Amino acid sequence: MVTPARFQIRPYRQGDERGVIEAVKAVYDEYGFEWDPAGYHADLYDVPGHYAQGAFLVAESDGGIVGTAALHLFDWLPDDADVVEVGGFRRVGGADCAIERLYVPKAHRRRGIGKALTLGIIRLAREADRRRMEIWSDKRFVEAHLLYRGLGARLVGERLCHDPEQSPEWGFALDL
Repeated sequence: MVTPARFQIRPYRQGDERGVIEAVKAVYDEYGFEWDPAGYHADLYDVPGHYAQGAFLVAESDGGIVGTAALHLFDWLPDDADVVEVGGFRRVGGADCAIERLYVPKAHRRRGIGKALTLGIIRLAREADRRRMEIWSDKRFVEAHLLYRGLGARLVGERLCHDPEQSPEWGFALDL
């Protein structure tokens, strides 16, 4: 296991492309998930274009990318229920932003990287005057769920992801 002594959280910048893809793909490979560069993962090949209205953070250690997280900003979703149907997808009611692409390869976990990335995304969401963050996470990512709950998120529902595997996910709401 690699144990990074130190890491820094910083915004994505030109030149991070390969490291971002490698970090996320390492988690996909660990779980046996399908990699879909032209579809579900296309955002990682154009981070500046896809996250222009939000943010994309990386964790860097020893010159390499050891974690990622993105903030997606969107219009307020109806809040008639904890989970609402919007455009054929189950979404967290009352949300106006989401954390996405939180990935830390196995060799770099349990060092505070995921928490630091999540706190960075929460800070950016608050700075953008957002009220509720939606978090959808594969049901197998138990450590991430503990992190979200520890930060005050509450479980509100479940859905099948629109990824190639149609992975079952838990949905969390985090009031900001």
